[in-house]
Amino acid sequence: MLPLSGLKVVELHAIGPVPFAGRLLADLGAQVTRVSPPRDAGLGIALPERFDVLNQRKTRLALDMKATEGSAAARALVDGADVLLEGFRPGVLERLGLGPAALLESNPRLVVGRLSGWGSDGPYAARAGHDINYLGLAGVLHAIGERDAPVPPLNLVADFGGGAMHLLVGVLALLVRRGIDGRGGTVDTSILAGTHGLTGMFHGMVAGGAWSLSRADNLLDGAPPFYRCYRAACGGHVSAGALEPKFYAELVDVLGLAGRIDLARQYDRDTWEATAQAFAQAVATRSRDEWARLAETRDACMAPVLDFTEAAAHPHNRANHWFGDDTLGAQDVLRFN
Repeated sequence: MLPLSGLKVVELHAIGPVPFAGRLLADLGAQVTRVSPPRDAGLGIALPERFDVLNQRKTRLALDMKATEGSAAARALVDGADVLLEGFRPGVLERLGLGPAALLESNPRLVVGRLSGWGSDGPYAARAGHDINYLGLAGVLHAIGERDAPVPPLNLVADFGGGAMHLLVGVLALLVRRGIDGRGGTVDTSILAGTHGLTGMFHGMVAGGAWSLSRADNLLDGAPPFYRCYRAACGGHVSAGALEPKFYAELVDVLGLAGRIDLARQYDRDTWEATAQAFAQAVATRSRDEWARLAETRDACMAPVLDFTEAAAHPHNRANHWFGDDTLGAQDVLRFN
């Protein structure tokens, strides 16, 4: 038995973070019904159902909720559910006759999870947007990339890391409370709010004078030679992330540079350019996979940069079942992939 077995979730049609949240609940055992309009334009991407990963393990139901009959069917479905997930702009759910106040009156144990893009207030609230836009307004996009331009980090940060995870934390928190006092409730968050929530450490570092507002000028954005990627002889890349002195010493040794690099000056910016050149020259002498084998048994914080297909086939990832269907390990141990 998975921990959410028996839990009934209704997910109203959306893209990105809401179906991702629904899929995670399904992975944990919830019975998820995804309600979509009869015709969905989507993103213009024709994806066969078996490859539509975010919507697997869900029951699909087509309803026109703008029509009286469809709205009544959706309401009946939600009245028998434990959780409702929605990702509309503020006010849309109310216009469909499915506002939380009405839903909770007929189903007091219901947990309503609401995820908008920009939040429920402010001049941007009713606007359309996507991950790259929320990253921009949150200050995150400005911090990622090379010196001359920001680089979008896929939609993993705002949509999934920010929006979906904050939505899920709120929903699960209310489910815990419901288990104590029987009351449901509403979680109201946004992708932008979740993205802001991820940035606390960096705001603290900026305020404390430990983070520059320039790209590629900080500890974790590719400025140090020990925290960046290098091109190997094969054209692939390896990642280096040896922040701590003991790991830095291991990295230098694996690269064959012991005695040529002053380990005591790891954090001396005056040495970074020369060290980066030495690292680049060393990495360029072997293939990516050769470096991976050399570093495999060392605490050098060095790893190959794989593409999606390579990652799915890598022995370590396969050993942990991260690309399979196993979600439960030993008795009472949840292996959550």
